[in-house]
Amino acid sequence: GRHALSPQVSPGKTWEGFWGGVLAVAILSVVIWSLLPGRFDHLSLVAILVVALLTAFASVLGDLTVSMVKRVGGVKDSSSLLPGHGGILDRLDSLCAATPTFALGLLMVGF
Repeated sequence: GRHALSPQVSPGKTWEGFWGGVLAVAILSVVIWSLLPGRFDHLSLVAILVVALLTAFASVLGDLTVSMVKRVGGVKDSSSLLPGHGGILDRLDSLCAATPTFALGLLMVGF
C-alpha cells in the first residue's frame, strides 16, 4: 500500500492493507455464516458481520497500541525470542485485543 495508516506509530501499516483485511474478514464471515449448521439459524448475517468487523478493528487497534508503547519506550523489539519479528509481543498484540472482543461479541449474539 501507499497510504500509511499511522506513520508515526507504525510506518509499515497502510490504509490499503487495513481495508483489504476488512474486506477479507467480511468475505470470510459470509462464507462461515453460510456453512453454519442448522442449530445456529438464530444468528443473522448482520450479527456475524458486526462481531467479525469489530474484532478486526480491535485487532488493528491492539497492534497499533503495542507499536505506540514500544515507540514511546524507545524499544524496537519486545523480546529477542523471535529475532526480526519485533518480539513475541508483536505476534500476540492483535490477538490480545481481538480475542476478548470476539468472545464478548459471540456471547452477545447468542452463539
